[in-house]
Amino acid sequence: MTAFYFYEPAAGHGLAHDPFKAIVGPRPIGWVSTVDAEGRTNLAPYSFFNAIADTPPLLAFSSSGWKDSVANIEATRGFVWNFASRPLAEAMNASAAPLAHGESEFVRAGLTPAPSCLVAAPRVAESPASLECRLVDIHRLRDVDGAAIDNWLVIGQVVGVHIDRALLTEDGLFDTFAAQPILRAGYRADYASIGPEAKFAMVRPTA
Repeated sequence: MTAFYFYEPAAGHGLAHDPFKAIVGPRPIGWVSTVDAEGRTNLAPYSFFNAIADTPPLLAFSSSGWKDSVANIEATRGFVWNFASRPLAEAMNASAAPLAHGESEFVRAGLTPAPSCLVAAPRVAESPASLECRLVDIHRLRDVDGAAIDNWLVIGQVVGVHIDRALLTEDGLFDTFAAQPILRAGYRADYASIGPEAKFAMVRPTA
């Protein structure tokens, strides 16, 4: 019989480090670019991020604390999600530095802000794919007792898509594996990347 370690998070995990993020992983990285009302850019990676609907396409990320990204999105009603690839891993990590408000993470990370088509926020020119999003809603999250917590869920609708043509196959498919996405994989410094060797096919049953 399998032996399980059980704990209640409210009482503490009793381990060297909290395993929650390692269990719910790997996760795509919410690499979000924004601009404030004065036109100053911001770029930040978020660990809690994913697509949440396809028609219309919706993305969501959660921010621990009311950070510049959330404030900028509230002010300008838009943002861009940028695909974080293995060649861009170090630049993505550099963009996580706690800079002063108004100081550009694009400059710190050596990245190029490229104009978007439909939102004010720039996209990362070096990223193989970027999704322009308009704000749908910002929710302050609550715990099971209904108490407000200092976490903010941002939901955006994808209104524009940029794809590196080199990553479109002859069949018109975006080659996710060739794009080499990087993923958050647990503890403070843990990441994963996937390539063609990780791919397998499994068709969903119809009955």
